[in-house]
Amino acid sequence: MAGTRTRGRGTGGKGTLVQERIVSAALAGNALGDPAERDVFVYLPPQYDASPRRRYPVVHVITGFTGLGVSPWQYGFAAEALHDRMDRLIRTRKAPPMILVTPDCMTAYGGSQYVDSAAVGNYETFVTREVVPFVDARFRTKASPRHRAICGKSSGGYGALMLGMRHPSVFGALASHSGDAYFDYCYRLDFVKCWNRLRAAGGVEKWLRRHRRDRKTKIPGADFAALNILAMSACYSPDANEQWGFALPFDLETGEERADVMRRWRKVDPAHAVKRYAKNLRKLRGIYIDCGLADEWALHIGARILSQRLTAHGIPHVHEEFDDGHMGISYRYDRSLPLLGKWIA
Repeated sequence: MAGTRTRGRGTGGKGTLVQERIVSAALAGNALGDPAERDVFVYLPPQYDASPRRRYPVVHVITGFTGLGVSPWQYGFAAEALHDRMDRLIRTRKAPPMILVTPDCMTAYGGSQYVDSAAVGNYETFVTREVVPFVDARFRTKASPRHRAICGKSSGGYGALMLGMRHPSVFGALASHSGDAYFDYCYRLDFVKCWNRLRAAGGVEKWLRRHRRDRKTKIPGADFAALNILAMSACYSPDANEQWGFALPFDLETGEERADVMRRWRKVDPAHAVKRYAKNLRKLRGIYIDCGLADEWALHIGARILSQRLTAHGIPHVHEEFDDGHMGISYRYDRSLPLLGKWIA
């Protein structure tokens, strides 16, 4: 089931943004009670209507933590909306005409990490088995992994890395901007903040109840850290034996790190997953990874480690660093979209 709503008609060299709706079988009955009916936004290049027989490569752009499917298309302070960015890249011939797709994978915890989890929902299946074929059936795409890429920033970058390496029969190229990698560094920064807030609230259930009631944070940095770690736990270490449906990476009483849970997390850490998926990664037509050297979650170190391990396994890729932090770096799509276009066009 789906409905179409055009949000901006392509005129004067501008593309068209179409809002679609998918009723997902993969997300039906998820543990959080999140809706199974989801928005999917599709950008059609300026040439789309004028060339009814032409087909286009596709880039699936997935959002970061707390991001909605509509988020990349919105304007921000000193931030260009994605459709304007793509119009400009096509107009200046820096990127070929492409279809862009942004699915909504939001959850009650703020994000899905694009994984299948009993504690969250089947978002990996939703993207790879529902969104991709839906777009191919409804629009004039080049329906082949040779002409299909996935990219994203932060948690979206993580999703692009993992979906790309796990599904080379779906995606033929990937780009990760500041994607979550080397969990031993990037998430540990928030463990103590999370533990402090959960203890102060009286436990996981009480903290979640207050968060759902208030929909705001009392201590912005610490409460965001708590939400982040709870979300990652629900995605990476679902556990039906735990009261809240997932295992935390630390003991709630003492704060001591749980080695058994961290072993589970490392299995889905891109920096560790390279070895397991090396054969799949070699099938990709292109891999792009970047991160700012002042990333607040030390993801530039994760990107370096990931790059080194890709090299060690003989996997061609592009790794770049730049002078910035984690936030407000959507301008980096000026680098990745042309590269992806080159690889999949």
